Amino acid sequence: MTMSGSGAMDTAASRNATAAAAPGAAGGLAGLMPEVQTLELLVAVSIFVAIHSLRQRRAQGLPAWPLVGMLPSLLLGLRGDMYEWITGVLRARGGTFTFRGPWLTNLHCVVTADPRNLEHLLKTRFGSFPKGPYFRDTVRDLLGDGIFGADDEVWRRQRKAASLEFHSAEFRAFTASSLVELVHRRLLPVLADAEAAGAAVDLQDVLLRLTFDNVCMIAFGVDPGCLRPGLPEIPFARAFEDATEATIVRFLTPTAVWRAMRALGVGNERVLQRSLAGVDEFAYDVIRRRKEELDAGRRSDLLTVFTKMRDEDGRPAYSDKFLRDICVNFILAGRDTSSVALAWFFWLLGNNPAVEDRVLEEIEGIVAARKAQGEVEEELVFQPEEVKRMEYLHAALSEALRLYPSVPVDHKELALETLQRQKHKVAAGKLGTIQTRQADSASHLHNICPEAATTSSGNVAWPMAMGNWALWREGDGGEQNVVEDEVFPDGTVLRKGTKVIYAMYAMGRMESIWGDDCREYRPERWLRDGRFTSESAYKFTAFNGGPRLCLGKDFAYYQMKFAAASILRRYRVRVVEGHPVAPKMALTMYMKHGLKVTLAKRDKGSSRL
Repeated sequence: MTMSGSGAMDTAASRNATAAAAPGAAGGLAGLMPEVQTLELLVAVSIFVAIHSLRQRRAQGLPAWPLVGMLPSLLLGLRGDMYEWITGVLRARGGTFTFRGPWLTNLHCVVTADPRNLEHLLKTRFGSFPKGPYFRDTVRDLLGDGIFGADDEVWRRQRKAASLEFHSAEFRAFTASSLVELVHRRLLPVLADAEAAGAAVDLQDVLLRLTFDNVCMIAFGVDPGCLRPGLPEIPFARAFEDATEATIVRFLTPTAVWRAMRALGVGNERVLQRSLAGVDEFAYDVIRRRKEELDAGRRSDLLTVFTKMRDEDGRPAYSDKFLRDICVNFILAGRDTSSVALAWFFWLLGNNPAVEDRVLEEIEGIVAARKAQGEVEEELVFQPEEVKRMEYLHAALSEALRLYPSVPVDHKELALETLQRQKHKVAAGKLGTIQTRQADSASHLHNICPEAATTSSGNVAWPMAMGNWALWREGDGGEQNVVEDEVFPDGTVLRKGTKVIYAMYAMGRMESIWGDDCREYRPERWLRDGRFTSESAYKFTAFNGGPRLCLGKDFAYYQMKFAAASILRRYRVRVVEGHPVAPKMALTMYMKHGLKVTLAKRDKGSSRL
């Protein structure tokens, strides 16, 4: 009885406890419901955003995420081969796509590899597409106001003066003689030492030293001596290289960030400041010494030419700072084009022995012709007219530049145009929707824009892209800033201030430009009846195009052909087995790991052995 009563009481107590706990449990579940709903909502929103962003890939080429835009895809591209990544996106988008960077940054741009667009921005609308303030501000610490980043009158003055000098007979003779000296007294002995020792040598480094010494002699009139036995490290060359690499990092960093780092003197900006100090010390010392010796002798280097220039009052036309900028710019432009192209050329030859055989056959034909005339030299030095006859070598180098352009990408920016308003009558014209073009008067505007029309009030109206209209009021003087859209030939709309990246590396790999064999190394595509035939500068843009076409193009080809022929006739060049070859992210297309090669002498009786 006692036992059973106790069990009944326990059961009742248990039921009461369960009943009492039920409301609490219900309240706990109810309390969890808002958290569960919030989590479900966040998951649902995240899934929606992810699906929406990924769907943008179909419409825009890359996923566009909230706040960060397409930056995640760019970071993934940087982990691998950046240039191949850009090529893949451009091919998928038909040659042009718009990159949308993070919110409130300046990483937005239009990227194109369409020759029609390049002709439009490099030639047809050259005045509307300057380098722009973004590019100038980014490179100003290194390049200053030099020709590489300058626009408008500053660029025109340098271009005109340099063009006159580049085409003078005295300058051409100077560059040719300095090249012979460097190749036969420096380059070939260094290669001979490497061959005798049986050691591998970094051919890219050797070629960079060759062109650096050469361009310093042309720009500054001094020989830094980079290409000597033992390959010594030259402080100015090291500082210049570090400054160039630090500057390219700025293009991958938000402007506000690198400016803050510069102000604080930390990170990459600290490296840049230190290396610039080395560049400036060398440059200003040369400028000082050059001014002291101007009357001591006749020189043909660019520094001497610009130092001698005088303004209308007979005073020096350029400050020391400007002279420094001019020379540093020409060193940057002239050092890498030839050396980087030659490095890729030798690598391509190693993978295409049939091309090497044809190059050697051409060289031996030229040597045989000289011997037939009874001209025998103990040390063969190719003459300028012989170098000019090397048509197949010219084609092989051009093909290397097509696949591996020394400057893989370049930059322009759509400017804000300024139209001059003056008193002119304009006859009525047909209305329509066209692009606005640059004009300096109402009559000029009507000449280049027949669709312009005179309104009933006597004002001049003309149609702009995207259906917008601008109004030109008669009778007013002064200037008017006109914000207008620009439209590429492929239909891409560009807003004022849009940055444009044109990708030369990608252009060499577009079937729409070069055909189905665009990735093959085939010099024959440049030959017609055995003679070299150039392509449009907007299809083959290794030397730029339009008014900014490279002034040193002819010399660059001469330099490459002379050096390549001199090496190939004497040595078999073979890339070290297993050596990794990949492009480096830089202003120019260096090989990331250099080009390690071994050299073997060719038998004098046969260049093919």
